[in-house]
Amino acid sequence: MARPLVVMNADTVADIEIPTNLPSDMGMDYVPLATMLATGELEKADQFTRDALIVLAGSKDAGRSFVYFTEVKRIPKTDLATIERLWTKFSKGKFGYSVQKRKYRQAKGDFEAFCRKVGWTTKDGEVERKKRWFGASEFTYDTAKAPEGHLPLTSALRGTSLLKELLNHPVFDDDEWMNEP
Repeated sequence: MARPLVVMNADTVADIEIPTNLPSDMGMDYVPLATMLATGELEKADQFTRDALIVLAGSKDAGRSFVYFTEVKRIPKTDLATIERLWTKFSKGKFGYSVQKRKYRQAKGDFEAFCRKVGWTTKDGEVERKKRWFGASEFTYDTAKAPEGHLPLTSALRGTSLLKELLNHPVFDDDEWMNEP
């Protein structure tokens, strides 16, 4: 089942079907995420995704606003599959953890090369650095301008283990996550 949404901006008016059958083993409501992605509110969708992972991994119950890499295995396959389907559907396959997993493999597991592939780095003169997330974000929240795999963002402030665990989550062991409920 889906509910229609009319999206209007300066360039287009479009009817977009927002799916409402969005399974969750944890009782999460993913309609807001679907709506944000469908209407191009990618920065809000990105934050929703991070917040959802914090809840799904049990970090929020532990009083933390971040996920330890060891908690990723607690994220239900059903929920991560729902999040992934929404990101890939509304980006037409450009964004999502499965896209990032493919890019990470193409980079042969080299995190720095991966960051360059997905546009998470920038140059200050001759010096390459990671883009800034806090304050004025330097990331691209425009589907047309962002590189493939750019979103959703995953913090590497505590190292790269969190991203690696997300990309290796059992939901991505096969393509079942792609099946609509």
